[in-house]
Amino acid sequence: MNILITAGPTHEPIDPVRYIGNRSSGRMGAALAAAAIAAGHRVTLVLGPIAFAPQADVRIDVETAAQMQEAVLREFPAHDVLIMAAAVADFRPRRFSVEKLSRAGGFTIECEPTEDILAAASGIKRPDQRTVGFSLESTGGLTRAREKLVRKQLDLIVYNPAETMNSTDIEPTLLYPDGRVDSLPRDSKDVFARLLVARVMDLFR
Repeated sequence: MNILITAGPTHEPIDPVRYIGNRSSGRMGAALAAAAIAAGHRVTLVLGPIAFAPQADVRIDVETAAQMQEAVLREFPAHDVLIMAAAVADFRPRRFSVEKLSRAGGFTIECEPTEDILAAASGIKRPDQRTVGFSLESTGGLTRAREKLVRKQLDLIVYNPAETMNSTDIEPTLLYPDGRVDSLPRDSKDVFARLLVARVMDLFR
């Protein structure tokens, strides 16, 4: 299989030195890329700003949500599956200051939503392709994950509690369009990555 994986955060610039982002380490996406390669698949990794270099056949570095969406929509038609493990920033500043903003007197940042990359990818998905998402939630839990599964027309979504961000472990629950829910024990992201790659292959059977 040709597998397209996104990983890491996005950084949405405020001025030349500041940005809106999150604490994503990129570990989950990196583990998925390594597991997919170990299973004999070919991996394209679209990678937000992280501090290490994950394994991949093709690596595409991006910074912002808009850049990540452009890369995903360009690459997805040549791949069998998209696994959207990146923690894309939900908001970006409406305006970018070309000069460093002064702290004197403070300032207010007006934000707007970033692109919904997975929904856009599902909009161009062919019948022979699959899309897999992650739902990191602090409120709403499985209900929120199920809503995303349906709205974004996904083949599988992984719900995990917000406290697992930037952790080496994950406590996942898998939700499928047919109503199946598979709650898995907390384990390392490396172990879960191998299981998820196998479950993704099951989507083609």
